[in-house]
Amino acid sequence: MESNQQTRQFAALAHPGRLAVLRLIIRHAPAGVRPGEIAEALSIKPNTLSVYLGALADAGLLEATREGTAIRYRAALSSIGSLVDFLYADCCRGRPDLCAPRTTDSLLQREAIPMPDQTYSVLFICTGNSARSIFAEALLRDEGKGRFDVHSAGTRPSSALNPFAIDVLKRNGHDVSQLRAKHMSEFQGPEALKLDFVFTVCDRAANEECPPWPGLPLTAHWGMKDPVSVTGTDAEKAYAFAEAYAQMRRRVIAFASLPMESLDQISIQRRIDEIGESERV
Repeated sequence: MESNQQTRQFAALAHPGRLAVLRLIIRHAPAGVRPGEIAEALSIKPNTLSVYLGALADAGLLEATREGTAIRYRAALSSIGSLVDFLYADCCRGRPDLCAPRTTDSLLQREAIPMPDQTYSVLFICTGNSARSIFAEALLRDEGKGRFDVHSAGTRPSSALNPFAIDVLKRNGHDVSQLRAKHMSEFQGPEALKLDFVFTVCDRAANEECPPWPGLPLTAHWGMKDPVSVTGTDAEKAYAFAEAYAQMRRRVIAFASLPMESLDQISIQRRIDEIGESERV
């Protein structure tokens, strides 16, 4: 017999608006999202969003944490996992191998799988692919000492790289001759490069729905402020780009320093999530 809790959860999800909110918050796990970011990403009025969030929280699908005067909503992953378990409890009369999602076994086995000693393919994604993801690509290529095959792309790439970003990279000794703005579709499809890590470095890119990456690479969100959005004098803009570069450098160095060969995939996932949480805005 269905439990009242699971019935409330199914009822909460039986609405396209509430379902869209939960899916967006799940994409930001484990960091969570502020209501204003959700409203902007999904074009939902604040009062309507408040009703959606309340219903999802009452059903045990969300958790709210106060950060000063702000509230951050996180997916209640254990509760959502229990709901999935409930759906598969009687799967095919004890034959879950017949109907479980094809990705389930791979996800559950990650904890037992050590990362191989190899060159890792890494993709950094933002919206325009003109500054933050370009910083990450250049930094990891130089700081990784040959351990990483590094790329960047955008969900809506600019036609050219931002000149302030290029200036910061040149002043810090990076070769910019091979850098260009690219669409993420270059890294999708059956013939695309097999990726080991995928990072989103802006909230807009993380908010967008995209199909799972082939091979189930480890993923994390390293959101940070967009220096391109800064207005003012050229000196003020240059300072914003220098700050973004410095923040990304700290994160890239922390990632490049991970002892991949001595960690399993779950441990590495925790580490890259923690890096994304550092200096979170």
